[in-house]
Amino acid sequence: MATPVTFAAPHAFLGARPDDRSAAFCVAGVPLDIGTTNRAGTRDGPRAIRAAARMLTDGRHPVTGVDPTALDLSDLGEFEIALGDIPASLARIEAQAAGLNHLLAFGGEHGVTLPLLRALTKRLGGPVGLVHFDAHLDTSEDNFGQRFAHGSVFWHAITEGLIAPRRMIQVGIRAPAWPEMYEWTRGQGVTILSAQEVHESTPAAVAAQVREVVGSGPAYLSFDIDCLDPAFAPGTGTPEIGGLASWQAQGIIRRLGGLDFRGADVVEVAPSYDVAEVTALAAATLAWEYLCLLADGR
Repeated sequence: MATPVTFAAPHAFLGARPDDRSAAFCVAGVPLDIGTTNRAGTRDGPRAIRAAARMLTDGRHPVTGVDPTALDLSDLGEFEIALGDIPASLARIEAQAAGLNHLLAFGGEHGVTLPLLRALTKRLGGPVGLVHFDAHLDTSEDNFGQRFAHGSVFWHAITEGLIAPRRMIQVGIRAPAWPEMYEWTRGQGVTILSAQEVHESTPAAVAAQVREVVGSGPAYLSFDIDCLDPAFAPGTGTPEIGGLASWQAQGIIRRLGGLDFRGADVVEVAPSYDVAEVTALAAATLAWEYLCLLADGR
């Protein structure tokens, strides 16, 4: 057994080697938060997630026994953004994500998912299925007149053909929204699973539904930390009560092995609103669980 190095753990996520874009799996922070509709501060999310991940460096997965640090993994640091300019920032993010074999990104606001999907689908040559954990639909055509705010990311992703909507499932939805948003989203073929439905079900049953919707094609995982109840993730910009417990989200993700994930993100961690690092630790652990899925599959 390796000697634990919790307090001496490298600043890179799980101690991954730095700045190797040719790695089979890459981690990068995307510190964009100028398209938030409530509280800003997610620009500091990537650093908080990396810091909290020091708790995950001294052992293997308790169920599968895999070690995600055995992956060919590199931490690319933070992507550059264009100060104060959302469209220019999205273009820069897309350019930096282009050509990567498999990217796990840490936000930043949820708007960063759009350029990541643009880069991925260009590389794959077609749309992907989507597993989307969130309190919000994020399918508004715009937010308060801003077309590229964090609440419109999946309206753009669907209308741009980046996502196969009949292979898209949203888990944990519960925030106020106009009925037209629900109607439009379901009308595209998206499956919406509310937080209340998750509470009345089990992680195993929810995971089975996710697998049925997504199927066997290429897929992407996007986890907005506000999917969790504020009791488990207070450090976020738009908290909504009634959300998933961290154990529920963890239990669902652990059962998604075998899906053809080609990338993922964990977004909307705002450490200035966090308490005792619990939000950052939840985000880091869910990212670790995702990498464990990939390591187990290999």
